[in-house]
Amino acid sequence: MKRETPPTSPPSSAGAAGRPPGRWQLDRIVAELRTSREETHSIRRDGEARRAPSREVLEAILDGLTEALFPRHYGRSDLDGENIDYFVGHTLSTALDSLSAQIHRGALFVGDELEPGFAHEEAIELTRGFAAQLPQVRGLLINDLRAAFVGDPAARNFPEILIGYPGMTAVIHHRLAHLLYQIGARLVARLMSEIAHTRTGIDIHPGARIGSGFFIDHGTGVVIGETAIIGNNVRVYQAVTLGARHFPTDDEGLVIKGDARHPIVEDDVVIYAGATILGRITIGRGSTIGGNVWLTKDVPPNSVVTQATARNSSSGA
Repeated sequence: MKRETPPTSPPSSAGAAGRPPGRWQLDRIVAELRTSREETHSIRRDGEARRAPSREVLEAILDGLTEALFPRHYGRSDLDGENIDYFVGHTLSTALDSLSAQIHRGALFVGDELEPGFAHEEAIELTRGFAAQLPQVRGLLINDLRAAFVGDPAARNFPEILIGYPGMTAVIHHRLAHLLYQIGARLVARLMSEIAHTRTGIDIHPGARIGSGFFIDHGTGVVIGETAIIGNNVRVYQAVTLGARHFPTDDEGLVIKGDARHPIVEDDVVIYAGATILGRITIGRGSTIGGNVWLTKDVPPNSVVTQATARNSSSGA
């Protein structure tokens, strides 16, 4: 049976002369989509189409940065004192070149994320500032790694945690994304956080501020919102939510962006599986929040909150 070759010319509902109209009526649909895109439902601000940052490229950048931070674990196991610095330098150069291009593309795509007329040279300067802080980021990650080793009796060694724990992967990605968020490359940062979400099932907004020695055990279903602040030596388990309770609006009824609406978790807090903590409340230092607790009120330091105590507190209010 002879196969029909697809047409190379633009689709048409009328087809060639003598043929019946196309089954999909594409001329009408394409025209209506153009009207929606450019007039009735336009979401473009400047009327000029821009290329979005590439998720595939950002995944490669994240992998390259992680290899540079931990070259013998994520890079090559045969590295030694003779070639490890070359590997790190080459890997960083490739990743940072790509990152500056993606920052530039992201700024143009959003339109108002950075200064109008944002140039590639400015993206290079931002990337240079990002790169200068990578040693500090690695220091934070080593503290996170130690917290995981101390906090999980099943952890036998550091390499197991680095390459086998989704919580560690999520924290590595978050610390890199948060650094980009701080320097203003917020679209790229958000896309990186979504890559981490896809890879690990852990959703941390790049705006969240997280202290040293942070450990997510198991991790699946953890959600940490944009304005959450987490202190040092905090441990959370799977399905924990640090979310917002209310969304303040302005005089026109529009949601106020960036308003502080997520919890503050002070140092040395443990939050067990399934706990939901909502609103701009404070969990005091040294507290323990039990599994499946629903919290919308401040917790004093050194408290132990269980479902029973949370219910009693609510009924007594």
